[in-house]
Amino acid sequence: MIQLQERKSPPPFSLFNLGFRPFFLGSAIAAAVLIGCWLVFYSSGYQPHYYRYAVYWHAHEMLFGYTLAVIAGFLLTAVRNWTQVQTLHGWPLGALFLLWLSARLLPFFPAVSIEWVALIDLSFLPLLTLSLAWPILRSRNYRNLVFVVIMLGFFAANLMIHLQLLGITGQSADSGIQLALFLVVVVISILGGRVIPFFTERGVTGVRCRKFSLLEKAIIPLTLSWALISLSPYKDLIAALSLLLAAVHLLRLAGWFDLRIFSTPLVWILQLGYLFIGVGFALYGLSEWALVSRSIGFHAFAAGGIGCLTLGMMARVSLGHTGRSLVIGPMVVSAFILLLLSALLRISISLLPLPYLATLHLSGSLWILAWLLFLLHYTPILIRPRTDGVYG
Repeated sequence: MIQLQERKSPPPFSLFNLGFRPFFLGSAIAAAVLIGCWLVFYSSGYQPHYYRYAVYWHAHEMLFGYTLAVIAGFLLTAVRNWTQVQTLHGWPLGALFLLWLSARLLPFFPAVSIEWVALIDLSFLPLLTLSLAWPILRSRNYRNLVFVVIMLGFFAANLMIHLQLLGITGQSADSGIQLALFLVVVVISILGGRVIPFFTERGVTGVRCRKFSLLEKAIIPLTLSWALISLSPYKDLIAALSLLLAAVHLLRLAGWFDLRIFSTPLVWILQLGYLFIGVGFALYGLSEWALVSRSIGFHAFAAGGIGCLTLGMMARVSLGHTGRSLVIGPMVVSAFILLLLSALLRISISLLPLPYLATLHLSGSLWILAWLLFLLHYTPILIRPRTDGVYG
């Protein structure tokens, strides 16, 4: 393993120097391509091979394709900072990325047996988990073992989906998709509480974020309990806990908020993304009482919360970890705005006086354009060496 501060000369093509590089690039491409395919599938009635039901493919790939790639890239980079132990780089990182990519492509090849499709997709998470657990255990950084446990939860959720697709279980895919989505919300709750106040104070002069001690102690156990209880049939309990968590997360966000953040796009995109998480809890709670569609709550978490937070986090992390100044131009700001509009359209789709399919295509098109703008600006950054000559 190389030392973190070693002046090892990076190659001109530096895509596999550190985890965020390939997985951020891959997830951004997936974000655009997957939604483009979904719009075609939904409009034409096409059912993809292996998944057979396009909604399952859409949900699975947006969670285990796009979102999990962002989480993998972030954690492989963050764990190196937390532990001061080098994480995957070079050909081992390239092999892990190739495994993730193969799992995205193979379901469309009828010649590949369904057992191989499932095995390749399921093998990614255990290998990622081992890659994270090794530096955490070696450095005795036991606090962050929580992410190892969550990765195992993602594996269980993915297994539930594949067991139904393989015909082994009758009805487990829906629960697996829901568990995966809610575990992403748990990850956002943990990482958001760590990085959003930090990025806010570092990015906006004079702003000091307020943290409520009791809230910070309770919010992660409550959110994790909610993710598990949501799989139970106790609708009133789920609704009440969801509404409580909406209040808790919005109160947490209120402690970080300051009007001055709107001078710094790399900060306001994160805080607005977190706002969607609080709104998602409220909408999901109301959906348990059949007051709104459950899909609206899911997409508040997914299109709004996950979409805005991943785009904002990737934009900032990619600059900071390549030695560049934390300044973005009109192209990236436009991507932020387009993604916000896409999320708002998707969540309010049943309320607008517009045809459903047209609104869905408009929302999807704005989403795709946002990620294409990100790719146009950040692809050179992700594949080229750091500006300061440090390997990473």
